[in-house]
Amino acid sequence: MTATPRGRRVLMLLTDAWGGHGGIALYNRDVIEAMCLDPTIDQVVALPRVAKLPLAGDLPAKLDFDLSALGGFVAYVRAVIRAMRRGRYDLVYCAHLNLLPLARAVATLLGKPLVLAIYGIDAWEPSTRALSRRLARSADHVMSISQVTLDRFRSWAPYSDAATTLMPNAIHLDEFALGPKNPDLEARYGLQGRKVLMTFGRLAGSERYKGFDAVLDALPAIIEQRPDVSYVIAGDGNDRARLEDKVRDMGLTDHVVFTGMVPEAEKADHYRLADVYVMPSRGEGFGFVLLEAMACGIPSIGSTRDGTREAMREGLLGPIVDPLDQQAVVDAVIASLERPRAIPEGLDYFAFPAFAQRLASMTGALMTRA
Repeated sequence: MTATPRGRRVLMLLTDAWGGHGGIALYNRDVIEAMCLDPTIDQVVALPRVAKLPLAGDLPAKLDFDLSALGGFVAYVRAVIRAMRRGRYDLVYCAHLNLLPLARAVATLLGKPLVLAIYGIDAWEPSTRALSRRLARSADHVMSISQVTLDRFRSWAPYSDAATTLMPNAIHLDEFALGPKNPDLEARYGLQGRKVLMTFGRLAGSERYKGFDAVLDALPAIIEQRPDVSYVIAGDGNDRARLEDKVRDMGLTDHVVFTGMVPEAEKADHYRLADVYVMPSRGEGFGFVLLEAMACGIPSIGSTRDGTREAMREGLLGPIVDPLDQQAVVDAVIASLERPRAIPEGLDYFAFPAFAQRLASMTGALMTRA
């Protein structure tokens, strides 16, 4: 019997994880937790570029989350150098394309394989940073959140199939479940007796592809058929004022609710307010919020034009529509309002244990060859 390799150490260069907000931070936390569950890995040393302190939640026992890396680029480089001196490593993990120049230098100095993680629009077009663009082909392995992101990345930074792995988001099914609408939240937002559509996400001017506008544009036609519909826009950001102005100009003030930032502890209850989760987006690398909504049993709608179709497993878990086809959006919403609440069969493909197993298989192969 072959002995199980042990004592491996991973050095991770991150944008954020604990103390961060958003999809990439969540994905990084899942990657770290999965690595720390791997019996062949003894330690993960992770250096975040940003983190809001104090950190919330317990960190894995095997994790050295080095907060000395905070404080700007110079502080970050110094922390990386200190980490390199604290012992050997078996793998360097780069959690964003913008960190690749530094990660490539670290991996070369250590003589160890380098994994680059890519997510969405960060990798769809050549980087605006010249050095990141030049080094984009220099990773030993690329881990992509979705096929659409991988295909677009490889259109300008070619990698062989053998040098890439798909690693879609993980869903912690134990943190979400079917449940009734929370009456306190219904009262907070004035949703009693309403049929609720919902889209969750950051309201950023740079991320207008998320689908909020597509739903608003379709909403008058939806209301013609279902006057009891309200649309909940969950999240906050610098584009909120524009969206609020649009709602007012369209005469939809009585049908649209802006929640602002939703605390993590209230997220599942917010999803359960919805009768349909709708995300007709055009630029999502994957669309993790769809998994969270479906894990709460909410009938969900994705897009044919980006990675959300992969979150919906190409329509297996629910309909996908062209966000540029307004009538298709209207028809999908009206039909989905008649669908019962249920956790769709096949959602467990994205369950965290499966994610951890896929990740261990990829990293194990790379460290074995090193």
